Amino acid sequence: MAFLFPGQGSQAVGMGKDFYESSPLAREIFSRADESLGYSITELCLEGPEADLRLTQNTQPALLTVSIIAYKLFGREPQMAAGHSLGEYSALVAAGAISFEDAVLLVHKRGRYMQDAVPVGAGAMAAVLGASHEKIEEAVQAVKGGIVEVANWNSKEQIVIAGDDLAVKEALSFIDPPRSVMLPVSAPFHCQLMVSAEEKLSYDLNQIEFRDLRFPIITNVDAKIILKGDQARDSLRRQVTRTVLWYSSMEVMGKQNIDATIELGAGRVLSGLAKRIARGWQKSPTVLNVEDMASLEKTQKALSV
Repeated sequence: MAFLFPGQGSQAVGMGKDFYESSPLAREIFSRADESLGYSITELCLEGPEADLRLTQNTQPALLTVSIIAYKLFGREPQMAAGHSLGEYSALVAAGAISFEDAVLLVHKRGRYMQDAVPVGAGAMAAVLGASHEKIEEAVQAVKGGIVEVANWNSKEQIVIAGDDLAVKEALSFIDPPRSVMLPVSAPFHCQLMVSAEEKLSYDLNQIEFRDLRFPIITNVDAKIILKGDQARDSLRRQVTRTVLWYSSMEVMGKQNIDATIELGAGRVLSGLAKRIARGWQKSPTVLNVEDMASLEKTQKALSV
């Protein structure tokens, strides 16, 4: 059994509401997040407004909080886990590498640093659909002015590029077929424009105690299995400016004899990717998720058969 923890883009007003209304444990975790942050992330999750929830420094602790609630309510340990970008923090909390309170505050700062690194409108991200990784790398290399890099390698069919706004658009003009979608994000994540964010976050990461993991996770930055706290800290630091190797991470997971993947938290983005990627695995896993009480019950029932 492997756990998957979602990243930015999965957020929606109302996420976690069913948990909050049904579970004292969920209410306690929301309260701990509010206390750590000094403002009500609970209210933003349950009621919005959406514009405030979409601010990166709010989105990241909100998603982490809902993921940890889903993990705690599910109440089982996996054989391994992976988290997409921000979701790697959720995975590390679940694995006992860092405390929930430290993680909530870290990702709030991470979001703020990432937002502050590039003026709004100066950067951009675009999802490219149906072009190979090699074609996209060639297009990125062909851009002469500005920075543009592969930010997320999500699957064979979906790759995200990020960088200076004009450089991203120039790269898209070189890709054939040019099936692409400009993403509604406030900053260009996982590229060299995030260097100042990496430097600031590195200082904060060094102030936090990292313990060895109870179960292994696969890191975004290297697509490698880790178990040591120092490895986790280093991975989180480098992750800010480097490509999220999600496809490679899932391929590593596919070699570990996984019977089921369970996405814990808001939405089903990673479940959808898992279904597509796992078609190439020797054994396709059962793909499940926990985002509310109904899906929690359904997943528990499916695993008890």
